[in-house]
Amino acid sequence: MQYVLYALIVVLVVILISCIKVVPQAQAFVLERLGGYQATWGVGVHFKLPIIDRVAKRVILKEQVVDFAPQPVITKDNVTMRIDTVVFFQITDPKLFAYGVVNPIMAIENLTATTLRNIIGDLELDQTLTSREIINTKMRVALDVATDPWGIKVNRVELKNIIPPAAIQEAMEKQMKAERERREAILRAEGEKKSAILVSEGKKESMILEAQADKEAAILRAEAKKEAMIREAEGQAEAIRAVQKANAEGIKYLNEADPQDAVLRIKSLEAFAKAADGQATKIIIPSEIQGVAGLAKAVIESAK
Repeated sequence: MQYVLYALIVVLVVILISCIKVVPQAQAFVLERLGGYQATWGVGVHFKLPIIDRVAKRVILKEQVVDFAPQPVITKDNVTMRIDTVVFFQITDPKLFAYGVVNPIMAIENLTATTLRNIIGDLELDQTLTSREIINTKMRVALDVATDPWGIKVNRVELKNIIPPAAIQEAMEKQMKAERERREAILRAEGEKKSAILVSEGKKESMILEAQADKEAAILRAEAKKEAMIREAEGQAEAIRAVQKANAEGIKYLNEADPQDAVLRIKSLEAFAKAADGQATKIIIPSEIQGVAGLAKAVIESAK
């Protein structure tokens, strides 16, 4: 009897311990009583009634990521491609999540596939390849509205891969190759054009510099010639001044010597001879100079 009592006590302790529940951070427990929803437990320690209460579902409240397999879709221009998506969602209402849908992840996957087919069906191939952001936004809005009754909030939807058919891929590669070659040809032509322009500008600049150099050289030559002419004129003027000074000094000396009339006439004769300079074929001698000549002849004979 004593052992039975101990056994009952142990069973009661185990039952009491099992009725104590600790809810971790970022989780929630959905509690049912006699098969019906009773409460949602948040973080902390909670107690449930034995046998009649049970934790129906443990819900993770952190954001979750689900990567779905590629889905076949058909574009508006009848091109079949495969697209796989990544959905970022978070459970906001544990009660709705527990009772809103049987398999939430499968429901989101199927909803994603149908929504993606509807959106891609309104786009052509080129639009599909270049409108990822638009497709992501439309899918997020559509999924968020559809999953709201399930207590799920869709934060983001991303198109992970867009896989067109092999023939389309080959055609796209050829198109891209042709486009790259076209751009290369354009860049090469622009480079050659710029090079030709630079060469022409260089020649023009060189011609301008040469013209400036020739102009400066001509200016320097003109200035040098001008300087030489000035120096020559100054030299001639200096020579004239020297001759005039000498003449003036000679006249001064003659005046100081008080020359006789005969000497003056002889000087006049010498000046007349210099004026003729042996160039004239016929010379007319004034009577005064003839008299001077006779006087000079007489002086010479007397000296002999």
